[in-house]
Amino acid sequence: MGNEREVDKKVTLSKAVLAALGIGGLLVVAAVAPNTLQLLRYLPSFNKKFAYKKARLPYEINAAVSRLRKEGYIEIKERNGKAFVQLTEKGRRRFRRYKLQALVSQKPPKWDGKWRIVIFDVRENRRSARNRLRDELRNFGFVRLQNSVWGYPYDSEELISLLKTDGRLWNSVLYIVAEKLEGEERLKKAFNLS
Repeated sequence: MGNEREVDKKVTLSKAVLAALGIGGLLVVAAVAPNTLQLLRYLPSFNKKFAYKKARLPYEINAAVSRLRKEGYIEIKERNGKAFVQLTEKGRRRFRRYKLQALVSQKPPKWDGKWRIVIFDVRENRRSARNRLRDELRNFGFVRLQNSVWGYPYDSEELISLLKTDGRLWNSVLYIVAEKLEGEERLKKAFNLS
C-alpha cells in the first residue's frame, strides 16, 4: 500500500511539473518548484491524502524533473548563465494527453440547445490517426451520425482542438455548432435530453 502511494505521488508531481511547463512554456529551474506546488491543486488526479512537507517538496520536485528528463519529456537548456526547463515534443504530447483526460472527467453543463458536430476526412495512409480520433470521440461521449460525422450536445471546442493538434489533423477535422439538426430526436434520446 505504501509503495502504491509513493508511485501515485511521483505521478502527481510529474503531472504538476508537466502542467507548469505546459502552461508556462519555459521556466527557470528555480521557478519550477513554487509553480508546481500551486498547480498541484488543479490536477484531477491530485489527492489531498498526500502530505507535501514544504522542507521535502523541492527534493521531490527535483526527483520528478530528473525522471521526466530521463524519460525524454523535458529538457534543460542554458541561456545567459541560467538553466531553463522546457517540454520536448514528447512532453507536449503527454501534457495534451493529461488535458484530454481532465476534459473527459468533467461533468457536462446544462444543455444550451445547440449541437456540436465533428466532421473529418482523414486519408487512408493516416488510418491509425483516424482510428484514434474515432476512439477519442467515442470515449468523450460523441455519438456517430455517419462514418465520419459525430454529434455531441455540449461545448467541446477545446477537446477537438487538442485532438486535432495531438493527431496532427488540423486541416482534416471540422467542428460545427448547429442550432438544428435533422433527426435530432435520436440524439436527444441518446443523451437523455428533453
